[in-house]
Amino acid sequence: MTTALAVGVMSGTSLDGVSTALVRLTEKPVAAQLVAFRQDAYTAPERGQIIEAIARGTSKDLALLHVALGERFAGAVLQLLAQAKVAPRDLSFIGSHGQTIWHEPGRATLQLGDPAVIAERVGVRVVSDFRSRDVAAGGQGAPLVPLADVVLFGHPEQGRLLLNLGGIANVTFAPRRGVTGGAIAFDTGPGVGVVDAVTRRIDPAARFDAGGERARRGRPCRKVLDALLADPYFAAAPPKSTGRERFSPDYAARLIDDVKQAGGSDNDAVATATALTVETVARGIERWTPARASDELVISGGGARNPRLVELLTARVAPRPVVPFDRLFFDGEAKEALVFAFLGFLTIRGEPGNLPAATGARGPRVLGHITPA
Repeated sequence: MTTALAVGVMSGTSLDGVSTALVRLTEKPVAAQLVAFRQDAYTAPERGQIIEAIARGTSKDLALLHVALGERFAGAVLQLLAQAKVAPRDLSFIGSHGQTIWHEPGRATLQLGDPAVIAERVGVRVVSDFRSRDVAAGGQGAPLVPLADVVLFGHPEQGRLLLNLGGIANVTFAPRRGVTGGAIAFDTGPGVGVVDAVTRRIDPAARFDAGGERARRGRPCRKVLDALLADPYFAAAPPKSTGRERFSPDYAARLIDDVKQAGGSDNDAVATATALTVETVARGIERWTPARASDELVISGGGARNPRLVELLTARVAPRPVVPFDRLFFDGEAKEALVFAFLGFLTIRGEPGNLPAATGARGPRVLGHITPA
């Protein structure tokens, strides 16, 4: 298979909803062209069901959520195809990341969203469960975006940093497009996950800090921020990955309590969470990547839509240029969904999809399981 039309499906740690990308993939030259993109937000009850399953889910809860998410993902794929006026029979496959319920680096990782349901409803084979093989090979199981960062989005002539500000933030240093030697990637820590959780706790009707306005009106509590920055995760060397297991809603609740005890306001708590993301991203880049000051930082993900976060990050990493992913490629919100279509393409072709330098796996591995149509 030298060319393919596929759909990538992504539901990330931010729990915003389901992203689907219709992608045209080619082998020679290696390329992934975004044809269409769609985002379907989770309802508050859906988000609550996932959060509850992560925190206290029984085996029955997880089994039922696995099927429910499969239905949700299948519906999102069908809506995307209808929007793009493409028939399911024209697809080669669907690459579905699933919804992460538990990620314990190096030990276990679990994503829900039954691929059998997706295959049955859409009538197309599904590639899923991308992370488990890397974990079985001694890796963290994350981040998995870096191979695509290097192969698809690296600079053709020099180094480039690619930062995804999702629920968790991850950064890739690509020495040059297509060159995996010398590439480094890791999760820096919270992206917008803690900011969103703090905002929702303050205002249950809010999904996130719209426009970064709460952070703009608040001031970071230095004492609380310093204590948060002392978390040993931030000082650990790559390869490393993290998730909601560490930076959870409970973590956000403690952050709010600590800010209040220090005399701060609700907005100060959001500002502190925002400053935590900015500082840990900047420190991670400075300490663990060989990027030169002139190597641009290309940002995508939900956090790239937060003006206050971008403004603070740009000031913190100056004089390094900060460039929106959208300006160079396509809508950055579609990036991860497109990447899982790309990784599915590699799986179908029997090619490795992990970057051992990023995950710590013993070597390159073909990722995922294939569920027939």
